[in-house]
Amino acid sequence: MLFKHTLTRTVTEWDNVQFSTMTMNPQPLHIDAHYSAKTEFGRPLVNSLFTLGLMIGISVADTTLRTTIANLGMREVAFPAPVFQGDTLSVTTEVLSTRVSASRPEAGIVEFLHRAYNQDGIEVARCTRSAFMHKEPA
Repeated sequence: MLFKHTLTRTVTEWDNVQFSTMTMNPQPLHIDAHYSAKTEFGRPLVNSLFTLGLMIGISVADTTLRTTIANLGMREVAFPAPVFQGDTLSVTTEVLSTRVSASRPEAGIVEFLHRAYNQDGIEVARCTRSAFMHKEPA
């Protein structure tokens, strides 16, 4: 099953600086315009952990709202292209697998593949996420 989420989000300078500050990340590549102007990117990069959170957050309304018990883990996290302030991200989520929990038959484990794209259709992030979920009542 593939979800093409209709919700999109433009990333702002405030998002990037606020998130980096809140997470105690002093990387000048994210928060210092003068420093980052001298790099190969020529401008600040959006914090990749913000991008990861935004990508998964965009998926929630269509996939896991009020059904998640816990996130079990994320793997194969990749950022194949940079995200810049002003980029608008869209997301797809593919359900890779489902299985009933061995210890809790009213729950199961769902494996998702999330992908984020910028306004030009370039993939900027992806990850595989395993989530512990309530099953639909019988």
